[in-house]
Amino acid sequence: MRILITTFAFAPSIGGMETAAEILARGLTSRGHAVTVVTSTPGSHEADNFPFKVVRQPSRGELLRLVRENDAVWQNHISLRLLWPLLIVRRPLVIMHHLVLETDVGSGPEHGWLKRLACKLGTNAFASEALQKAARLPGPVIYNAYDSETFYPRLDVSRDRDIVFLGRLRTYKGPDILIDAIAQLARSGVRPRATMIGGGPEDTALKAQADAAGVADLITFTGPLRGDALARQLSAHRVMAIPSRGEEAFAITALEGMACGCVVVGTQSGGVPEAIGPCGPIVPQDDPTALAMALQTLLHNDALYARYKNAIPAHLEKFTVTTLLDASEALLKSVAHKAGGHSAPTRSF
Repeated sequence: MRILITTFAFAPSIGGMETAAEILARGLTSRGHAVTVVTSTPGSHEADNFPFKVVRQPSRGELLRLVRENDAVWQNHISLRLLWPLLIVRRPLVIMHHLVLETDVGSGPEHGWLKRLACKLGTNAFASEALQKAARLPGPVIYNAYDSETFYPRLDVSRDRDIVFLGRLRTYKGPDILIDAIAQLARSGVRPRATMIGGGPEDTALKAQADAAGVADLITFTGPLRGDALARQLSAHRVMAIPSRGEEAFAITALEGMACGCVVVGTQSGGVPEAIGPCGPIVPQDDPTALAMALQTLLHNDALYARYKNAIPAHLEKFTVTTLLDASEALLKSVAHKAGGHSAPTRSF
């Protein structure tokens, strides 16, 4: 089947939406589908080393041609600038939601109503039950997957660090809350070794915050990491913290951390509790004191830590690439069948 995946964000940008798009494209390609990824993210065509075609920042004519040439379109979260050809050329369409429509940080909440209207063009799917509930739209939940070939415990890496944060250094991700929690721990005599992995506009401000709180010596800022370097860094930590104050659709970072052997503590933020499951505690949002207490308990209660860690292997079975691909293929086959004569003939699965 010829499948066009449209995604506003894609590599070399780093984030959950980008990861989800790449895992899906690689997986569908490995199953014999002809996959093309269209993205608004700039990059070097020469540097793209993917087993599928990547088209970056296409012209309107090129985008319309690509929709015509493919049997089905999978939109990796709704993007109006990539969706408009479906108003002209009818193709089976799946809209995979990765953000809450009305609070989409990418395009702004003022476009939420228009995106909600555009959702009627296709079949909607959701990265978590929390996102499905917030959208108030029908459609299945298809959980994101993690790359098990990259993320696994590195046995040659000493697990000699305590807390790791992985994500964009932006307010809604809550890295400042984690710094406040670490400062509280330090004042009580607990001095954990922490790492901030990621980049973003608040990098300088966060370093200044750590310095002002007297914990700059406890926190290492690595900048963005990928692939093996990221997995090795995660493998050096006991606990991952996800202190989001925004409404997260899901948390692939939680899966990656657990796969590398971290117990995860997260906030009551959208789909974060679904990603963590029985593998770590959940604390209120925007509450550094509650986060500090949870971190201290995990770092000093060996029995509780072991209980959470022992739950990880069974929990991760829900988020394999095979599970994702089976559900995605089934949905594509369903929407193609329903489209019938209203779209171009599709190749068999």
